[in-house]
Amino acid sequence: MTQSGAAGFTSPAVAVASPRLMDAVAASLAIASLSLCLIVTITVLSSKLGAAMPIPA
Repeated sequence: MTQSGAAGFTSPAVAVASPRLMDAVAASLAIASLSLCLIVTITVLSSKLGAAMPIPA
């Protein structure tokens, strides 16, 4: 008595996307994360700069 895997999961994995497409997606995610980090850094620095300025009377 042999038991096989679950139905639908017995075939080997097949590549869905081309390596060039995966590289392009990885590059765009890296650029997006760097730009988000830069935006957060600029926002924090500008808020600290704005808090350090005296309030004009």
